[in-house]
Amino acid sequence: MQKAVFLDRDGVINIDKAYVSKIEDFEFCESVFEALRHFQKLGYLLIIVTNQSGIGRGYYSEEDFQKLTAWMRQELLHAKITIDAVYHCPHAPEVNCACRKPKSGMFKAAIKAFDIDVTHSWMIGDKPSDIEAAHGVGIEQTILLGCEHSPKAKYCVNFLLDTINFIK
Repeated sequence: MQKAVFLDRDGVINIDKAYVSKIEDFEFCESVFEALRHFQKLGYLLIIVTNQSGIGRGYYSEEDFQKLTAWMRQELLHAKITIDAVYHCPHAPEVNCACRKPKSGMFKAAIKAFDIDVTHSWMIGDKPSDIEAAHGVGIEQTILLGCEHSPKAKYCVNFLLDTINFIK
């Protein structure tokens, strides 16, 4: 079994500017490269799980999302960081699908595909729904960025780089 760090995209990997779908609007968060390299050196798979309701709402297309995702992964590769997988929910909230966080469908797919040991895995998110989705599959090691109050998160930090103090 493998261990993984699950990461939300908007607000964790990139600055959340609401419905980011274009390369020119994508801005990596401060210290994301250092943090991801740290997790990778420790042997964690890096898996992004992201709600992308902008697709379901018609703000941008699946093709726009895939193009941006390919560019993001390439930029990270230039920094010697491999994203093992990106799972996304393209549905609007009212669809009530099984993949949209706080539900755990994206996590279940990744756990099955990569034979992930949830007891040695982590979730880093910026919303309580990220933490709730991780708990839904038994990931108890959770970190919430931005310190929005969430009694469910195990740790709360202001900056992504602070996560390396917990994930060792």
